[in-house]
Amino acid sequence: MILGIGTDLANIERIERTLGRFGDRFRRRVFSESEQARAIRRHDEAGTYAKRWAAKEACSKALGTGLRMGISWRDMAVTNLETGQPVMHLTGWAAARLQQMTPAGHEAVVHVSLTDDHPWAQAFVVIEAFPAGRRPGKTET
Repeated sequence: MILGIGTDLANIERIERTLGRFGDRFRRRVFSESEQARAIRRHDEAGTYAKRWAAKEACSKALGTGLRMGISWRDMAVTNLETGQPVMHLTGWAAARLQQMTPAGHEAVVHVSLTDDHPWAQAFVVIEAFPAGRRPGKTET
């Protein structure tokens, strides 16, 4: 079952200006260490941050809160599998909110998709709940 859906569109040039104005203060306030490490390695640092910014906004919407009610930017972090697929990690209040909205006997999966086409970065987040032990990719034998 779908528990929440969120989307966001971020302007890469706006993120680039924010990086120029606030630099590391902005990076540390909004992004995890792993997100910062990935962005620094990328040719398009601002685009990398913009996609993650959009993902955090989309995730907060899927959680049904927006960026309010105690949720922190750093409670949500995007990493990538070796295949490049983005993965959302929740900690702190975001993880508590996810647990609160997940029905008993179910486990939640947060799906995230990122894209960009300068000057825009976009993210979609879908939170899905499965009966415990029946997560996607598992087959019955």
